[in-house]
Amino acid sequence: MLSKILSVTGRPGLYKLISTGKNLNIVESLADGKRLPVYAHEKIVALSDVSVYTSDGDTPLREVLKRMKEKENGGKASVGAKASGNELFAYLKEVLPDYSRESVYASDVKKMISWYNILMENHIDLEAEKASDAGDPAEAPAEEA
Repeated sequence: MLSKILSVTGRPGLYKLISTGKNLNIVESLADGKRLPVYAHEKIVALSDVSVYTSDGDTPLREVLKRMKEKENGGKASVGAKASGNELFAYLKEVLPDYSRESVYASDVKKMISWYNILMENHIDLEAEKASDAGDPAEAPAEEA
């Protein structure tokens, strides 16, 4: 399912891919359900393509989100996105102990927590992934969080 959940640069929140066209995609905001066009020149990243730097490579965001879900028993994150940098990194260390201290920033952790909360509020299944989702034209190159 994360291959259909998108982050659009310059727009807050997360979006669900509804349809694709030649020069634009139609997305639906997970926050309010409004549909809007996202044009080809805008940067779109599928959450399935995002990973987090670790000391021995990187870990897919899906795995980090699953660990957060296990830690929180499927509820909202115990630390808010507006917490201090020390609180954010302490939380990330509990979830992903081997994250790269040089490459992961507080803004990345805030984004992960915000995304996690949005996904849980919308009951997005972190496990589900259809084989037909692979190679979806709406997916953009991977972005490191």
